[in-house]
Amino acid sequence: MNSGDSLYEQLGGAETIRNLVEAFYPKVQANPLLGPLFPEDIYPVMEKQYMFLTQFFGGPMLYSEAHGHPMMRARHLPFPVTPQRAEAWLGCMREALEDLEVPAPLREVVLHRLSGPAFHFVNTAQE
Repeated sequence: MNSGDSLYEQLGGAETIRNLVEAFYPKVQANPLLGPLFPEDIYPVMEKQYMFLTQFFGGPMLYSEAHGHPMMRARHLPFPVTPQRAEAWLGCMREALEDLEVPAPLREVVLHRLSGPAFHFVNTAQE
């Protein structure tokens, strides 16, 4: 891959982002800190995450076209996001990236890029 390619392209585009979301959410649902925050019908959440990650990693603006500006911090305010939950979320994402065999250097870039928003969403002190 060309170092000028977007993360979306480096990861493999739409198919890989879809596979990442599908590998990620079972881990989230099984996590005792995260699972209770998500609805039983996880598929609408997965679709929004697919659209958001596509856009966030430099692909088509799917999320904004469907839902307007992401305003992700505001969208997460109704949920108690603690530092531990941010860490757990990133841990689930790390495992999903590993499951997809994303090369370690690219995996670290992706996790670094996601860590900013993950901790920006924190709105509740430790439990």
